[in-house]
Amino acid sequence: MIVQLAAERPPPAEAQHCAALSLNITIMADSETLEFVTEHERILQEIESTDTACVGPTLRSIYDDQPNAHKRFMEKLDARIRNHDREIEKMCNFHHQGFVDAITELLKVRADAEKLMGQVTDTNRRLQEAGRDVRAQTEEVIRCRIQQRNMATTVEKLQLCLPVLEMYSKLKEQLDSKRYYAALKTMEQLEKVYIPRVSHYRFCQIMAENLPRLREEIKDISMSDLKDFLESIRKHSDKVGETAMRQAQQHRTFNSAVAKQLHIGHYSKPVYSLSRHTNTHLSNGLWSNDDTGDDEDADEEILTAQDLVDFSPVYRCLHIYSVLGDRETFENYYRKQRKKQARLVLQPQANMHETVEGYRRYFNQIVGFFVVEDHILHATRGLVTRAFTDELWNMALSKIIAVLRTHSSYCEDPDLVLELKNLIVICADTLQGYGFPVSRLFDLLFEVRDQYNETLLKKWAAVFREIFESDNYSPIPVETEEEYKLVTSRFPFHDPEIEKQDFPKKLPMSQSVPQIYTQVKEFIYASLKFSESLHRSSTEIDDMLRKSTNLLLTRTLSSCLQNLTKKPHIGLTELVQIIINTTHLEQACKYLEEFITNITNISPETVHTTRLYGLSTFKDARHAAEGEIYTKLNQKIDEFIQLADYEWSMAESDGRASGYLMDLINFLRSTFQVFTHLPNNNNDHASMSGKVAQTACMSACKHLSTSLMQMLLDSELKQISMGAIQQFNLDVMQCELFASSEPVPGFQGDTLQLAFIDLRQLLDLFMVWDWSTYLADYGQPNSKYLRVNPATALALLEK
Repeated sequence: MIVQLAAERPPPAEAQHCAALSLNITIMADSETLEFVTEHERILQEIESTDTACVGPTLRSIYDDQPNAHKRFMEKLDARIRNHDREIEKMCNFHHQGFVDAITELLKVRADAEKLMGQVTDTNRRLQEAGRDVRAQTEEVIRCRIQQRNMATTVEKLQLCLPVLEMYSKLKEQLDSKRYYAALKTMEQLEKVYIPRVSHYRFCQIMAENLPRLREEIKDISMSDLKDFLESIRKHSDKVGETAMRQAQQHRTFNSAVAKQLHIGHYSKPVYSLSRHTNTHLSNGLWSNDDTGDDEDADEEILTAQDLVDFSPVYRCLHIYSVLGDRETFENYYRKQRKKQARLVLQPQANMHETVEGYRRYFNQIVGFFVVEDHILHATRGLVTRAFTDELWNMALSKIIAVLRTHSSYCEDPDLVLELKNLIVICADTLQGYGFPVSRLFDLLFEVRDQYNETLLKKWAAVFREIFESDNYSPIPVETEEEYKLVTSRFPFHDPEIEKQDFPKKLPMSQSVPQIYTQVKEFIYASLKFSESLHRSSTEIDDMLRKSTNLLLTRTLSSCLQNLTKKPHIGLTELVQIIINTTHLEQACKYLEEFITNITNISPETVHTTRLYGLSTFKDARHAAEGEIYTKLNQKIDEFIQLADYEWSMAESDGRASGYLMDLINFLRSTFQVFTHLPNNNNDHASMSGKVAQTACMSACKHLSTSLMQMLLDSELKQISMGAIQQFNLDVMQCELFASSEPVPGFQGDTLQLAFIDLRQLLDLFMVWDWSTYLADYGQPNSKYLRVNPATALALLEK
């Protein structure tokens, strides 16, 4: 390049010498340059042919040569770049026209391609739409074909099953119309022809399983005339027994009325129309009552056993078996069947104890059974014997007693137990008239009496609970003289001071007291009802009444009172009223003694007379109520304490006591005023009421002091300021003022204030900060801070 530039620029004349010199220098430089050119060519070829990761050492070799070598390399590199650019430009010029022609052709094809793409897309869309409908129709056709095949299969199976169902329906119609022979033929066809065709179906298997049972039913129904007769007896036994017992009850009522008119203690033995012992004999061995002059149903025909039961089948069968010489077989079969029926009659219904009708039906069947047997015994010759009827009766009597013991224990209604007792008495009187021994039935009545008393106690427990729940636990207001007399007629209340007061006035007890007293008397009347018709002596009745009344007072009423005092809704006012009520009920026990004495005419001074234990019952209830007063009062104090919201980090106190504590003190004042209404009409009651009030007040103050102390020593309380101590001191001062105000009279000196002495000494120690005195006098009996525990003081000091 230098040579070329020098050649192009003609040197002037005066510079020829310099040009010659430059040419020499250039020739020398060219010789050196050729070496560099060869080296640079090698480096460029190496750069072009090797990987870019290995270029570093190659480039470093350039800088390791002479100082200006890299400049010459850069010039060589630029020349190589320009050479490559010219080659690229030549190649581009050579291919440019072909590239332009290709682009032009491509632009022409693009329009056709877009048009073809649109046509293909539209064709695809129309094809998809047409195919969707075809697919849906194809699926519908497949579904219809499946349904058609299923319907055809169902019709085919139904055609196989319909004859079986028709034959079974025909069988049911034949059984309902009692065409038993045709029914058997139908069953044979079902088993041999129809059921095997469709035996794999469940309903056919059930039919096949029912066919043997249907055959047994047909066989049982097709019994002889004798079995029909026995069935007829079983059906009419309850009606026969009902008639016999109704007539026995009528005679009993009639004889009782005659006995009262003649002042006779015991009525004569009743006579029954169904018994053979009546006045008029009938040719068939049954008897009727001709004396119906005073009966209101005198115009009605009195039914007998023969009127209710057709005995002709047994007569006819007995005659036939006797003629054939097989009478013994008939007798054995009849007695065997009657024993079975006796067991069935003696088997009670599971729910017999629920209604009196269940018991009445049971007794009617038993009485009817033995009335029929008595008729058979006397109307036939040797079919049954007295020994056979006695054996049946002894078996029945044991079963009856066991059944009545079991079912009477399930009875919870005293009226139902009383009805059961009346039914037992009527049943015993009825069967006794036919010559059956019934002494064991009367012995059973003593057990039923105990059950009757238990049901009465349960019933009166519910009555007492209802009375207590409906009571308002406030004194009875009396507006007029008539209201006062109405209350005193129901309850023996006598108080000269209240009687002197003008109307309106209030009686100390609440409404539940006369109600409880009235219900106790009703209980005694209910207990008395059971002794009717038992022919017991007055002494036995008196003993029974007193024992049952004692159970009512000591168990039932006592339990109700205990539960009442523990109910959460019973407050302090109600508990105070309960104490008043129990006091008046305790005073009324002597009037209950007189009430029983007036009923039985047995003096309470008699040696064997049972005394009433009501006094201890009401004392225990009163003590329980007092205990609940103390408990509920402490619970109420805890509720107020929970409202305390001390700011333990306050700098100074508010200068007045906390609101929650003032509310608590006001509550305690009003509560202790209620205790002034406790009965104090005599010295015993006055001392009792004062003791209850003092104990409650002392318990409340101690509990309040303990709660306040626990609040100071609470482990969750970490820090207390002196301002909080001062505020707490103001609250304790209010408690001490309350204790010194004598909220309940009767405390000696500052006895009540001693409940807060522990708090007072502890707070004084911190308010005065008199630690030197505390430490100096510690352990001394006359120490100023004797009640301050070191651990308590240390715990508070740390806070």
